[in-house]
Amino acid sequence: MNVSTFPVSPFVETTYILWTGDDGDAVIVDPGMMASTEREMIEQFISAHRLNVKYILITHYHIDHVSSACWAKKRFGALILSSNEDESMGSTVAMQAHFFRLRLDVENPKADRHLRDGDVLKLGDEEIHAISTPGHSPASLSYYVPQSNFVITGDTLFSSSIGRTDLPGGNHDTLIDSIKQKLFTLPPDTMVYPGHGSATTIGEEMRFNPYF
Repeated sequence: MNVSTFPVSPFVETTYILWTGDDGDAVIVDPGMMASTEREMIEQFISAHRLNVKYILITHYHIDHVSSACWAKKRFGALILSSNEDESMGSTVAMQAHFFRLRLDVENPKADRHLRDGDVLKLGDEEIHAISTPGHSPASLSYYVPQSNFVITGDTLFSSSIGRTDLPGGNHDTLIDSIKQKLFTLPPDTMVYPGHGSATTIGEEMRFNPYF
């Protein structure tokens, strides 16, 4: 599976497109675009590769990860998938934008389908596994693709760091447990694609992440 990365917004959030090849199916993970030029960049990429966007996968409902979720749903005819327990935060996206002094007209990105720990989606010949990794938010999800050996962790695990837990619904002990019990049980050579910053591996974080 191909993984294409797009750093966007003042938060330098990474929006991911997972795709199976030209003329193939695709998913967008955490569409955090906040500028029209960023949306155009996504449109152009999808058009150039003639992709069929099936799903919009949300790791959690912070404004920098969902600001263009409704736009992407309308533009590509895709379904929004997220955790049921985390979706209630979607009603606060306008408040979040105001808190960060962002001049955005954002809608509540309501899910078309809810995912639970262990749910599996098909994309081409590969599977995307939903993994419950709460802590940064009440019910964050990570997305693991075993055949291509990578996991998208949102704001749960970063290169040499972890997600903040001082926002509403955050819990440090829960976050640490999620990483140890769910992410650190993946193969050590699994690539980690976080919501911000550079990619890493599970093995690197087990060995060198100062929080562990």
